Amino acid sequence: MSGRVLVVDDLVPNVKLLEARLSAEYLSVVTAMNGPSAIEICERGECDMILLDVMMPGMDGFEVCRYLKNSPRTAHLPIVMVTALDQPSDRVKGLESGADDFLTKPVNDVALLARVRSLLRLKFMTDELRTRAGAGDALEAGASPTEDDGLNGKILLVDDRQSSVDRICRSLQAQHFVVIESDPTAALINAPEGDFDLAIISMALEGYDALRLCGQLRAIERTRHLPILVLSEPDDERRVIRALDLGVNDYLIRPIDRLELLARARTQIRRRRYSVRLRESMQESMAMAVTDPLTNLYNRRYLTSHLATLMANASGGRGDLCLLILDVDYFKRVNDSHGHDAGDEVLREFAQRLKKAVRGIDLVCRYGGEEFVVLMPDTDSMVAFRVAERIRTTVAMEPFQIHRGQKTINVTVSIGLGTLDRSMTSPNELMKSADMALYRAKNEGRNRVVAHAA
Repeated sequence: MSGRVLVVDDLVPNVKLLEARLSAEYLSVVTAMNGPSAIEICERGECDMILLDVMMPGMDGFEVCRYLKNSPRTAHLPIVMVTALDQPSDRVKGLESGADDFLTKPVNDVALLARVRSLLRLKFMTDELRTRAGAGDALEAGASPTEDDGLNGKILLVDDRQSSVDRICRSLQAQHFVVIESDPTAALINAPEGDFDLAIISMALEGYDALRLCGQLRAIERTRHLPILVLSEPDDERRVIRALDLGVNDYLIRPIDRLELLARARTQIRRRRYSVRLRESMQESMAMAVTDPLTNLYNRRYLTSHLATLMANASGGRGDLCLLILDVDYFKRVNDSHGHDAGDEVLREFAQRLKKAVRGIDLVCRYGGEEFVVLMPDTDSMVAFRVAERIRTTVAMEPFQIHRGQKTINVTVSIGLGTLDRSMTSPNELMKSADMALYRAKNEGRNRVVAHAA
């Protein structure tokens, strides 16, 4: 995995050492000798993550970290603080300033590279979500991973040592809701249904490989993106590095400092909630791309792609296919006489009646303006004609309310029916046959269904 790593340190030998280690792993390295220069590089988007020294003159690492994490433009950048400070209170201060991890000098090469790869994976995944969600503008306006306080999370604790469970629960329960599971198999079964914000897993489970549990959680769709924090023994560095390679998000070495546990839990929960917001935004964006905002029906773009698929299936001998084109009669008069707001009310109500009148297998789309299309797979022309008549009657039988119910008007619809035959080779031909039938329906007096005559 490649990526651009910014190394920030005021001492040239330290910069050169880290640059050589990272370059040997085919990572691109950018360097800065002070905080303000590092901020400029980050704001120009020239790095994917930061290795940040704490003890620098002028603007120290804590200040740089807080600045970057409080800026919507740079809040998503992973930051690892690299320093000679090694007390739990120093790590907590770094985590509370927004750092994703804290490495102590002299830095172990294997641990450094495992953490860099892990955070780059997270960064690239977040970037993809932000792109798909179209979230760049939202982030500029203030949405960032640090918006959430990371409190009141639902945490799954997998640990079979009662003394350890008691200590961890005492630390967490003032800020979070903790579900305890001593049986790893039961944890694997319950985790997908628990809607957890974080899983904390002991690496010292009796008779069960904790790494296998982590891998299994990553393999399940419902828990694939669940943050995992592992609790490790001091002499178990090799397995911690393996855990990071498997996709574990963070780790703590026993004995566990209470404040550091709380800080790391809040960091992971904030990140989890941010990624959930991004995924929800992405789903909304995808829905908006194929949905008409006025009627909440599928739009013309979705119709075009779906029609081609249904035609291919029908042409391959997997059922008939019919298509209806519907046009609201004299719709221009509604807009001219009652205003465009009233016209929008009619279209919304028309869409609701249309959805109620068709069958579950039918696809209803707004084609544009006052025109609508219904795709009817596995349907012959006789059944399609009956459905079309039901739609026409449903529209005509009851007046439409406008001006928020203060007035009613009568509305009718003309419908053209086209049926796929073997001579048709493109969606346009099927659309044209229904459109010709619609033209006849309007010429023959409107408020009627006409089937295209082959």
